[in-house]
Amino acid sequence: MIKLWSMKWQLMLYFLASSLLTLGILGFAQFYMPWDTAGGGWKFGLAVFAVLLGQAVGFVASRTFQRKVDVLHIAMLQLAKGNLKDRIQIDPIDSFHPVYKSFNEMAGALEERTRLLQEMGEERSVMERGSVETAVVEERRRLARDLHDTVSQELFAIHMSASSLPKVIGHNPDVAGQLMEQLIQMSHHAQKQMRGLISQLRPIELDGSTLEQALEKWFPEYCRAHELQGRLDVETEQPISEAIEHQLFLIIQEGMANVVKHASATEIELQLHDSGRQYVLQLADNGKGFERSAISSASHGLSTMRERAQKLGGDAEVLSGSGSGTTVRVRIPKFVKEPKGEASL
Repeated sequence: MIKLWSMKWQLMLYFLASSLLTLGILGFAQFYMPWDTAGGGWKFGLAVFAVLLGQAVGFVASRTFQRKVDVLHIAMLQLAKGNLKDRIQIDPIDSFHPVYKSFNEMAGALEERTRLLQEMGEERSVMERGSVETAVVEERRRLARDLHDTVSQELFAIHMSASSLPKVIGHNPDVAGQLMEQLIQMSHHAQKQMRGLISQLRPIELDGSTLEQALEKWFPEYCRAHELQGRLDVETEQPISEAIEHQLFLIIQEGMANVVKHASATEIELQLHDSGRQYVLQLADNGKGFERSAISSASHGLSTMRERAQKLGGDAEVLSGSGSGTTVRVRIPKFVKEPKGEASL
């Protein structure tokens, strides 16, 4: 348990100063104007002044300690946002010195553990990429499910509608026009779904190019294939490690696929920025959105994206509301490896 003796004595000094000032005023008044000769107005005014003086001393004391608590609160918020390098400047004679010191030690331990977690995640990511056969089998299963759930059902519906078209033309020519329009819409939708699956069968390789270069090629093509108005904004000051680039690209692919499947969006914005302390990825669309209370955290690929981010010591969150679009935000801590094996964020 932390014993903040200095804080206790500081508060006592504030109240002692208030008491001494009040006693001094009372003594001054008694010496120069005895109570038996002083008028009632003087006595009342003196009492009011003593109360206001105590309030002023209390205000100064509370403001002093409130500022110290605010410093700690801001540092905690920065730590929660992933700025693991932020520390509180400590004054040796500050009454909050033990609290600030403990916070800095906690933040340092968290930074070190997060750095080790990211290094382990990068190594594991590299090893996982070597399991090509397993990945290929899983990808085939996923594509088979997508084909069955999308294109296959669309084609079956087109076949059934086309089969009934001759009879409809013979019995009710007016309805035939509506049925033809439905066939055109269904075939267009099936073609769109097929283009999306084909684009996934031709994933872009990051080998030999940076993530920014890969996105400049892949993102516009993907948007055109799915009739999306896309905006790309990528700014990274330093090269990103291969493992982090790979995981970020997989997260982007997962998020874009979710937009196509679920969002009914027409516009999409992809941002990737290097804030100096962390990489911030944001994917925002203008789709129909959803209420988080009505959908589990495992839906819309959120669990997959969060797992990929957590492998590197980061996290992923989804901000959405019915009719207000969806924003996926991923934060990955940034560590700079130094020559002596030390790392800083």
